[in-house]
Amino acid sequence: MMFRKLLLFSLLLLASLTVWAHTYHASILDVRYNPAKQQLEVALKVFTDDFEKALSVGQPAPISLDQTPKPLVQQLTTALLRKSLAFGGRPGEALPLQFLGLQKERDAHWLYFTLKTARPLTGFTLRNTLLLDQFPDQMNIVNLEAGGKKQSQLFRDGEETQKFNW
Repeated sequence: MMFRKLLLFSLLLLASLTVWAHTYHASILDVRYNPAKQQLEVALKVFTDDFEKALSVGQPAPISLDQTPKPLVQQLTTALLRKSLAFGGRPGEALPLQFLGLQKERDAHWLYFTLKTARPLTGFTLRNTLLLDQFPDQMNIVNLEAGGKKQSQLFRDGEETQKFNW
């Protein structure tokens, strides 16, 4: 009888840890428009394990943000960001993305990059498909601070492209 209780307790504990570990897939993209530098300054927070899974697609070995050589991580990260995120001031335009680096925060990483604009902006269109190939339930939250306004939008499967204006 004691063995059954211990087994049941162990199974419940294991199940609760699995649920606690990572039950949803989300990213947070913070964008700030800097009119003086004519650029968008971006910080993206992603769960490390989700991002490593996306970076590992097509690679001969799994990618680890902590153990894979930094030049390869930077190359793969830049390519994935350019594939998954398209900022445009005009229809058909894609602003050039410059990856700056990343920073670990517990079970997540912050990725930093900028996008230069050729002229002052009063809005942009964003296509955000980050991690949607890996996780159909992925939610990408975008927060924008520009022109004295703050606004947020949710990107997910079927809602990958949206406009921001200020």
